[in-house]
Amino acid sequence: MRALKAPTEQWIALDAPAKLNLSLAVLARRPDGYHDIESLMVGVTLGDTLAIRARDERGVKLTVHYGPVLAGTPLARDVPVGQENLAVRAAETLADAAGVDRGLEITLVKRVPAGAGLGGGSSDAAAVLRGAAAAWGLDWSRERLAAIGATIGSDVPFFLGDGPAIARGRGERLEPVAGIPPLPAVIACPGTGLSTAAVYGACTPVASHRGAAARLADALVSGGLRGALPLLVNSLEEPARRLCPDVDRLLAALAHAGAVGPRLTGSGSACFALARTAPEARGIAARLAAARGPDGRRLWPGVFTVRLTTDMGGRMGAG
Repeated sequence: MRALKAPTEQWIALDAPAKLNLSLAVLARRPDGYHDIESLMVGVTLGDTLAIRARDERGVKLTVHYGPVLAGTPLARDVPVGQENLAVRAAETLADAAGVDRGLEITLVKRVPAGAGLGGGSSDAAAVLRGAAAAWGLDWSRERLAAIGATIGSDVPFFLGDGPAIARGRGERLEPVAGIPPLPAVIACPGTGLSTAAVYGACTPVASHRGAAARLADALVSGGLRGALPLLVNSLEEPARRLCPDVDRLLAALAHAGAVGPRLTGSGSACFALARTAPEARGIAARLAAARGPDGRRLWPGVFTVRLTTDMGGRMGAG
């Protein structure tokens, strides 16, 4: 398929935001091995950045750097640069689907911890789909790119959307939600990650949680935080606690630091708490960051203060 726009040889800069699952209900196991879920997903002001440009040689060349919060910590986990990386897979899948015979060069700055349930890999893949389409001159709509993204990872279509959404099916069916307030939040990560497949495999579906995401969205839109806190649920929290004792300790540490209703996000291992004000969030984060183990090292190597956002990485600049 020929390009319908002029391709560019310039570097294209993109943002790739993380997300929180403010609610996540696992409803049933599916015959295809996935699970039916309902989840209220919202982007946050923490994210990776990517620079992308076309190259004449076929194939994808990925270079990874770590941001200052991750560098030198257990959160700087090895990020694959081959087909195991969703960003590489996204570029290769799009090239095959569009009949593109050029390659892509990607520089990725990781600020979102891997294996944390924050969607960093899926967000990177969504950013690459947008950036590769621009670099190769493909006049593809977001919807068309999202159909490609759904074959790469269940969360990829969300990051190609316009903001908060209720995700259904295995995560690819999205219902946009307008009016979610930009609440401050604290995100904290233990030094150990979790396997999404392992956590889902240890989960017992709960059909009675159907509708929880919509009720939470209504509460947030109409009343802000107070009415929403009792509706924060995550069916994966119990199996994540069993598989990773650090999750159990981190949830307790968040509560001890002043957080109300802390929860696991996604399949973990990151946990979060919504706050009423930015100073409240900064105070919780400071107390978590100050906690030290017997060896003097930080107990929680990744602590972030963020806001919920409707910006799903729409910035695309050339340079």
